Amino acid sequence: MITNRAQVKYSLMLTYFLFAILLNSVGTVILQVINSYGVSKEAASVLEGFKDLPIALVSFMFAAYLPRFGYRNAMLLGTLLVTGSCLLMPLIPEFWMTKLLFFCVGSAFGLVKVSLYSTVGLISDNKQQHASVMNTIEGIFMLGVLSGYWLFGAFIDGQDPTSSDWLKVYWCLALLAGLNAMLLWRTPFANPVPAQGGKPADEFLAMLRLTYKPLVLVFILSAFLYVLIEQGLGTWLPTFNNQVLHLPADMSVQATSIFAACLAIGRLGAGVLMQRINWYLLLNICLVAMALLVLVSMPLANLAQPQPDMSWTSAPLAAFVFPLIGLFMAPIYPAINSIMLSSLPTSQHSGMTGLIVIFSALGGTTGSLITGFVFGSFSGQTAFYLSLLPISAILISLFYFRQGTLAVSRA
Repeated sequence: MITNRAQVKYSLMLTYFLFAILLNSVGTVILQVINSYGVSKEAASVLEGFKDLPIALVSFMFAAYLPRFGYRNAMLLGTLLVTGSCLLMPLIPEFWMTKLLFFCVGSAFGLVKVSLYSTVGLISDNKQQHASVMNTIEGIFMLGVLSGYWLFGAFIDGQDPTSSDWLKVYWCLALLAGLNAMLLWRTPFANPVPAQGGKPADEFLAMLRLTYKPLVLVFILSAFLYVLIEQGLGTWLPTFNNQVLHLPADMSVQATSIFAACLAIGRLGAGVLMQRINWYLLLNICLVAMALLVLVSMPLANLAQPQPDMSWTSAPLAAFVFPLIGLFMAPIYPAINSIMLSSLPTSQHSGMTGLIVIFSALGGTTGSLITGFVFGSFSGQTAFYLSLLPISAILISLFYFRQGTLAVSRA
C-alpha cells in the first residue's frame, strides 16, 4: 500500500509537469522546423503522430502489465528515456532527430500516464477526492504547458526565424528530466498486485473487454473528440499566430501561453465549480461557449495586418480573444475521465486508463493531421472553423454518456 500519500502526490505532479512541457512543445517545434529546416506544414504535422501513436501503442501493449512491473518503475523508465533523447536534440540538429525525440516522449508518456492515473485511484478514498486530485494534477499539467511556451520562447530568435538556437532549450529540459528521475527514485511506494490475480494475458484481455460496455464506448468517443479539438487547436496555434496574425516567431509561441494559462485556470477551478454545478450542465455551457468564441475570433483574425515592429500593445485582438477558449475547454477532459474511472472498481483503473491514453492519443494525432492539412491547403481560419464539427459531436456524445452513468448509479 502507499503510505506517504502527500509525497507520492508531489512526485506525480512534478512528473506530469515535465511531460506537459515536452508533449505540448510539439506546436512550437512544428513552427521552428518549418522555419529552421524548411519543412512544409503537411510534413511537419507528422510530428504529432510521432508523439501520439507511440502513446497509443505502448498503452495498448503494456497498460495491463504495469501493476506487476510497478507504477513507479514505469514512470522512472519513461523519465530516463526522455532525459537521453533531450540530450541528443542539440547534438543532432536534423528533422529526423525531432521525430525520434517525439517518438521517445510519446513512448515514455504511454508508461507514465497509465501509471499516474492508476496511482490516483490508490491515493483517493472516494469519488470526490479522486476528482479533486485529478483536477489538481491536470491543472499542474497545464501550468507545465504554460511554462513550456515561455521557456521555448526565451530560446527562439524572433529576428532570425531560421536560427537553431532554440535547440539549446533541450539542455535545460534534460536537466529537469534528470532531477525528476532522481525524485521518483527517492519516492517510496509499492503497487498492490491486481485484485483478480490472473495472468498478465488475462489482464490484457480484461482491458479489451471493457470496450464492450456501452458506457465505455460513449466515453471513448467523447475523449477522442475532445483531444482532437484540443490538440488540433493547441498544436497549430503558434503557427496560426505567426502566419495568420503576423506575430514574430518568439511572440507567436509566447502568445500561445495565454491558451495554456486559460486551460490551467479552468482546470484548477473546475473542482470548485463542480461542487456547485452539475457536471453535465457545466460541460454543455463550456461547449457552447467554445463554439461562440470560434465564431467571434475568426472574423477578428481576418483583420490582422503585418506590422514591422509588432509588440504586445499593437498585436491583433484575435491573439488575445481566441486563446480564451481554453477556459471553457479546460473542465471537460478531467471531468469525464474522473466520472468514468470512478464508475469502475480500482482493479480496472489500469486497463481503463490504457484505453483513455490510447484513444486520446489517436484523437490528438487525428486533430493535428486534419488541422495541418486544412491549414496548408486552405487557410488557418478554415482549419479552426472546422473545430465546430467535433464540438457539436461532443454535445451529442455527452448526452449519452450522462444517460449511461445514471444507469450505472441506479444499478
